[in-house]
Amino acid sequence: MTLWHALDEVPADLGRTAVVIGNFDGVHRGHQHVLATARARADTDGLTLVAVTFAPHPMAVLRPEHAPTTLTSLEHRAELLVHYGADAVLALPFDREMASWSADDFAQRVLVDALHAAYVVVGANFRYGQKASGDVGCLADFGAGHDFEVTAVPLDGGPQVWSSTYVRTCIAAGDVAGAAEALGRPYAVRGVVVQGDQRGRELGFPTANVPTEALDAVPPDGVYAGWLTRLDTGERFPAAISVGTNPTFEGVVGRRVESYVLDRTDLELYGVEVQVEFVDHLRGQVAYTGVDPLIEQITADVEDTRRVLEL
Repeated sequence: MTLWHALDEVPADLGRTAVVIGNFDGVHRGHQHVLATARARADTDGLTLVAVTFAPHPMAVLRPEHAPTTLTSLEHRAELLVHYGADAVLALPFDREMASWSADDFAQRVLVDALHAAYVVVGANFRYGQKASGDVGCLADFGAGHDFEVTAVPLDGGPQVWSSTYVRTCIAAGDVAGAAEALGRPYAVRGVVVQGDQRGRELGFPTANVPTEALDAVPPDGVYAGWLTRLDTGERFPAAISVGTNPTFEGVVGRRVESYVLDRTDLELYGVEVQVEFVDHLRGQVAYTGVDPLIEQITADVEDTRRVLEL
């Protein structure tokens, strides 16, 4: 994967490119439509397709108190952009200085000088430049004088338009199935497995525990059906997933994402980075009066997970 973190990292001999621009948080189906449109033109004209995004999110610099929780880390976002068609990703380091660029400054420095753009695709609501002064019309006018063409892709979805905000709303409500519909894949979080209190192992359901402190958009406490993937080997396993603090036992500190891989008690995952995908919500978090009813409920959760995942 080719990921550039600044304009001066872009090779001078890159050649002509097709470019998509956006925050692309989550890389939802609307973003994928933008990428597919650019990919088709890049293939026809023999162009390199570059996805331009921003790190951090501009709102985190301009109005940090209103900055959204991110759906994907920069590295995960770049992987998704490449998966859906980009040849390379340019993550512009957004700061106050970049925020002061006029719309024409941005287009000149990024699209003309660095990327030698021949074709640019953006969403219909795209804004850029100081105080969001530039829109699709401004970009098309600038492109007409600088040898690149601009296409604006209408917003997708219906009746609810697909957007990163909509995905965040779904996740906050525990509607991971709704988030998956907008994303075109299950919503996922990533983290390194840490050693927990080993209660699950004692009950016969060992879990891979990922603390939520380093994660951004995490679904509400509850139990979910989904998948766990080892990012070192690519192995993917069906899993019953619990989000919360394990309320049946006292003294447990810290909210965690705990994944029980169905029918596996032999996996050694401590220190392994994993991806946890949420397919559907099964139930809320409950404190049980003892171990036996808890085991009975976990057994039922496992069977519900099999049903949801059609195993």
